[in-house]
Amino acid sequence: MITPRVPQTVQAVADHYDELDPFYREVWGDHVHHGLWLTGRESPADAVEALIACLAQELALRPGQNLCDVGCGYGATAEYLAKRFGVHVTGVTLSAEQLKQARLRSGGAPLLTFLRQDWLENGFAGNAFDCVIAIESSEHMADKQGFFDEAFRTLRDGGRLGVCAWLAKTGATSWEERHLLEPICREGRLASMGTEAEYRGWAIKAGFEIDTFHDLTGRVQRTWTICAGRVARLLLTDRRYRRYLMDARAKNRVFALSLLRIRVAYATGSMRYGLLVAHKPRDARPPVQ
Repeated sequence: MITPRVPQTVQAVADHYDELDPFYREVWGDHVHHGLWLTGRESPADAVEALIACLAQELALRPGQNLCDVGCGYGATAEYLAKRFGVHVTGVTLSAEQLKQARLRSGGAPLLTFLRQDWLENGFAGNAFDCVIAIESSEHMADKQGFFDEAFRTLRDGGRLGVCAWLAKTGATSWEERHLLEPICREGRLASMGTEAEYRGWAIKAGFEIDTFHDLTGRVQRTWTICAGRVARLLLTDRRYRRYLMDARAKNRVFALSLLRIRVAYATGSMRYGLLVAHKPRDARPPVQ
């Protein structure tokens, strides 16, 4: 597991998304996650929805189910799932700015609820959900085992978990760790970056049975070419971006460097992108700690 030299706190993660809020919405869009290119001809907007559709298909969502979106961002993914599949979605985020945008988006829709909560200290009852998803949010949690344990606790027997995650390559070299993976964690406020084997191990220790794992690296990495292009254009045309990068008081301006690091990390195989799907066995008993 890759950990940053400077430990990333829950508050640091929240501040990162609050400070970069307008830039995330303009560069990443409302979904704030990778796109999935299945044919290569998809638009960026279509590719983003294709990733959600892929996850939903793996979870076999059904109308009326209760789903928790851990790290829901601006609520666009929750809205998509509620409208497309008729599921009740509870979204949680650490960011006050994201929560505000998510609640504006929901407009009091009956299938959508958004809360500002730390997943590792959530107040949900056991057996509350049919599905739990985490699209690129588990990386921000220092206690990865705790993330899986809480998913197991809050899922009903037979419930399913879907996790899309940035992953470190197994056996990364010291050069890859020093120049790519550790800085990506530090600049992006990731508490750590695990490998596929570690994610599988955390899920199994929590009590889950793993259904499938998909390596989607080659189908998502175009995201960063698109994001880098958008940032370059905005730097040329929007003085806000230039002022922000020149402002020494801006704690999170260093994230701009990660755009290039992530592109290189994907291209060299130093970083991967995976989708893990697991289920809580019926008549499950709490795992032995």
